[in-house]
Amino acid sequence: MTDQDMPAVSADEAAGEAAMQDWAELLVERARADGVDLTGDGGLLTGLVRQVLQTGLEVEMADHLGYERHAPEGRGSGNSRNGSSPKRVTTEIGEIDLRVPRDRAGTFEPVTVPKHRRRLDGLSGNVISLYAKGLTTGEIQAHLAEIYDTSVSRETISKITDEIVSDMAVWQNRPLDAVYAVLLIDAIVVKVRDSQVANRPVYVAIGVDLQGERDVLGLWLGPSGGEGAKQWAAMLGELRNRGLADALIVCCDGLKGLPDSIRATWPDAVVQTCVVHMVRNSLRYASKTHRGPITRSMREIYTAPTVGAAEALFEAFAEDWEDTYPAMIRAWRNSWTEFTPFLEFPAELRRVVYTTNAVESLNARFRRAVRHRGHFPNEQAAMKILYLVATAKRKNRSNLTGKTNGWKAILNTLTVHYGDRIADHIK
Repeated sequence: MTDQDMPAVSADEAAGEAAMQDWAELLVERARADGVDLTGDGGLLTGLVRQVLQTGLEVEMADHLGYERHAPEGRGSGNSRNGSSPKRVTTEIGEIDLRVPRDRAGTFEPVTVPKHRRRLDGLSGNVISLYAKGLTTGEIQAHLAEIYDTSVSRETISKITDEIVSDMAVWQNRPLDAVYAVLLIDAIVVKVRDSQVANRPVYVAIGVDLQGERDVLGLWLGPSGGEGAKQWAAMLGELRNRGLADALIVCCDGLKGLPDSIRATWPDAVVQTCVVHMVRNSLRYASKTHRGPITRSMREIYTAPTVGAAEALFEAFAEDWEDTYPAMIRAWRNSWTEFTPFLEFPAELRRVVYTTNAVESLNARFRRAVRHRGHFPNEQAAMKILYLVATAKRKNRSNLTGKTNGWKAILNTLTVHYGDRIADHIK
C-alpha cells in the first residue's frame, strides 16, 4: 500500500472521520484481496501497528540525539546510535516483534514502548476491566485467546491485576474532607480461603460531602464471624484519622451496638436506622398473607409528615399486629429513637438519609462480580476485585459516585439545622 492509495485526511474533523473510515475499508479490502488476516502473526493490521511502533521508536531516538540517522551533524556530537535490541510486546491484536534502538551513552528512555514493558496499556486495561467484571484468570486467558488471538498465561494476568495493589493502597488511605453531610455504612459477606474457606464481612462506607458529591470512602475486609460493632468502631476510627472530623448524619442498619460506635467516633452525629432494613427485617416475621397490609402500614409511618404523625400511625400499627407478631413490634420500639430523625427533614433530604440504597447498590455489584468465583483464594484477591468494582465508572449508567440530585435544596436545609458546624466548610 502506497501513500497514493491512502485517502487524504482533511483538517476538518468530520472530513477526517470520513477519511479514517475510507482508510479502514481500504485496509479490509486489501487484506481480503491478498488472502491475509487483519490480526495475528502476519496480519495486515499487526504489520501496520508494528511499523507505527517501530517508526515511533526511531523518531524518539532522533529527538534524543538531536539528528537524523546518517546526518553529518551527528559526527563528534558525543553520543550516537549503537544498534538495536530485539523485543517482543503483547498488544490487543497479538504479539509484535520490534527492534528497540540503543545509544552509546545508554541514556535513551523510549516512551512509545517503555523499557521493561512487555505489554502495551491497552491489553492491561482490558485484563483489569474483565477482572473487575468477575472473570477469573482462566476465563480472561480464554477470552483473550478467542477475541484477540493473544496467548497470555494466567500468571501474567495475575501480575497485571497486581499492578492495581499500589493504587488501591493509596486510595484506601487518601485524606478525606473534614465534614460529610451523610455517611452510609453497611457490610456484605464474601467467601475467602485462608487455611479453609470462611465467610468474611466486607465493611463499606459511602460519603456525601457538603458539595453533594457521593464517594466510596473505604472498604475493609473483617475477620470471620459476621459483622460486628467492635470492628465497625475500628473502621470508623480510621475514617476519623484520615481527616473526617464530623459527620452530620450516619445511616446504618440495625446492628446492635453500632449506634454507640458511631457516637463514640462522632459525638454530635445523628444516627439514622435504614428504613429499608427496618421494613425488610419486619417482613421476616410476617406470613405472606399479611405482608401486603403490613407493608402499606409501614409505608404510611415512614412517609409521615412529622414525628408526631409517625408516632400516632405506629401506635395504630402496633395495635393491629402486636398480638400476632410481637417480635416485629418490639423491634420497631427498640429502634424508634434511631428511626425517627429523618422525619424532621424535608422530602429532598429524607431521600438521601432514610436508606442505605447506595451501599445496597454497591453490594449488588459486588455480588455480581464474585458470583462466578465461589470464593477468593486470599484476602488480596478479594480486595482487588472489590476495589475495582467500587471505583469503576460505567458509561450511560447510574454510578455510585457523582452529584446528588436536588443538592441546593438539601444544603439549605442542612445549613438551617447545622449552620455553625458546616459554615466554614461550604465551598
